[in-house]
Formats: sequence, C-alpha cells, structure tokens
Amino acid sequence: MIIFGTKGYLYQLAILTLLCGQCGNPAAHTLKKRVTKFTLFFVPLFPFSTKYTTQCTFCGAEQKVTKEQAEQLRTQAAGGQGGHPYGQPQQQPYQS
Repeated sequence: MIIFGTKGYLYQLAILTLLCGQCGNPAAHTLKKRVTKFTLFFVPLFPFSTKYTTQCTFCGAEQKVTKEQAEQLRTQAAGGQGGHPYGQPQQQPYQS
C-alpha cells in the first residue's frame, strides 16, 4: 500500500501599504506565497504549485500577482522605495 497526497504551506512574505484596487483605500496588504507539495507517506517531497497573492486588510480583497511582481514588492518592502500606482507602496512599508 502506497500513501500519497498533497500538503499546502502558506508563507507571509511582507506587509505593505498599497492602494487597494477593490475598495480604493490606502491600506496594509499582506504579500503571501502559497506552496503545494507532493507527499509520499506523509513526507513532503517536492513543490508542484506556487502562487503569490496580495490581500487587503481593509476589505479582504485578494489579488494574484506574478513571481516577478512578488519579488519586486518584497524588495521594495525591504528597501523602502515608494510609488503610487496599484501594486506599488504608497507610503513607507511596515517593517517588523
């Protein structure tokens, strides 16, 4: 008997202040990475799906972003660079 399946992992990469495309408010957004891994006998072996999203903490709207956009947002969160269009920090990002 062989037992196999999948297991999901959710990583919070950064918290940014962005202008929400849904509600229009400048609010904190969490940048998340969702990884699904193939498991064999309950041991995660390799990832087969990776997705990146931002979620508005004001209205809860979630938007998919590409890997390149996620990396850019993450470096902007670490570097404190600014910009105004959606997907770019409007103010200094929250740093823990």
